[in-house]
Amino acid sequence: MATLGINGLGRIGKLSLWHQVARKYFSEIVVNVGREVGTSLADIAGVIERDSSYGRIGSYLYGCKAPASVISDLNESAGTMKVDSVAVKILRLARDPKEIAWKENGVRLVMDTTGAFYDPTADIDDPRGSLRGHLQGGAEKVLLSAPFKIKQKGMEMPADVITTVMGINDGDYDPARHLLVSAASCTTTCLSFMVKPLLDYFGADKILSASMVTVHAATGSQPVLDRVPGAGATDLRKNRSILNNIILTSTGAAKTLPLVIPEMKKIGFIAESVRVPLSTGSLIILVVNFQDDSGQPINRELLNSVYRNYGKQTTYLQYTDEQLVSSDIIGMPTAATVIEGRETHTRTAPIMVNLGQFNCVGAPDRLEVSVTQAVVYGWYDNELGSYTNVLGDRTVSMADQLV
Repeated sequence: MATLGINGLGRIGKLSLWHQVARKYFSEIVVNVGREVGTSLADIAGVIERDSSYGRIGSYLYGCKAPASVISDLNESAGTMKVDSVAVKILRLARDPKEIAWKENGVRLVMDTTGAFYDPTADIDDPRGSLRGHLQGGAEKVLLSAPFKIKQKGMEMPADVITTVMGINDGDYDPARHLLVSAASCTTTCLSFMVKPLLDYFGADKILSASMVTVHAATGSQPVLDRVPGAGATDLRKNRSILNNIILTSTGAAKTLPLVIPEMKKIGFIAESVRVPLSTGSLIILVVNFQDDSGQPINRELLNSVYRNYGKQTTYLQYTDEQLVSSDIIGMPTAATVIEGRETHTRTAPIMVNLGQFNCVGAPDRLEVSVTQAVVYGWYDNELGSYTNVLGDRTVSMADQLV
């Protein structure tokens, strides 16, 4: 059995550890925190054992039959412990990826969850560290729990880099060629499973345009209380209290989605984000404009049947006619998105298209086209239930293909 490396013990890092401990695929997990934490290894064990959003890891693993603790055999000098019988080693020395002792600990696959290293073109010797540094540290493959982002304008994505969402385009990953793999984001993962069924059923040519807004839970970068912006800050809303505000922000889903679903390059698409004072549990509101000229009305019943049937083929998409709220989705296993069918809405209306100078002699100047606008709601747990579970499957899939 392989050894997994996890760089970072933040939200996704810790919950990925939970996921893999439950899964028992890896015989050992090496977690790099890159610094001393608290006063002892016991303090790190406490971070792993308890979570304000999801409770205790024991309850996650065993429910009401959970023992008092599933963490044992702490060895301060070696930095080791057992988490539900899985060997876990904590590294506390290096923050620069190239200096992390992956090779010495038998780690071939590293999941980077820090959010600090996302540029696949950054030089290994960058003083701030780089994602490729993990390769110099001994890893053979790196899985990033965030979208790639190239800082320098004009640079292209390297040939050994790919973005995938498990269940959507994971087959595009070539283990002989790709060294750095992005698992996109929680929002792109959810959105992929909202868009793919529509593309498969209707085809890209029937979709005129699309837009989405994610009503997103808070993230660790947002302050609890208002703070003074840093020098050069342009978005002052990022410094406002997430406890007290609904905050307009941005999402990279519009840029990332075509990397996962290339057909989206043909479709005009806009993505926006609103942060709300919740610890987890988010919602995507997807608006799609269809050219409705096939003779089969595109209505609520048809769209819900598309999602319902797609959900029978994969556990990543679930359809429900129940009335949900955000807390209902927290911790829901395997569901990248849950479509709330009661809230699917459509409106069909004719629009007039001005043919103008492209018109042929003798032909009408205007053409009436029937357009259906549809609104679809998809819930997702942006931490454990949705993203971490799909990321966990991507991790195991890559481990299975190590050559």
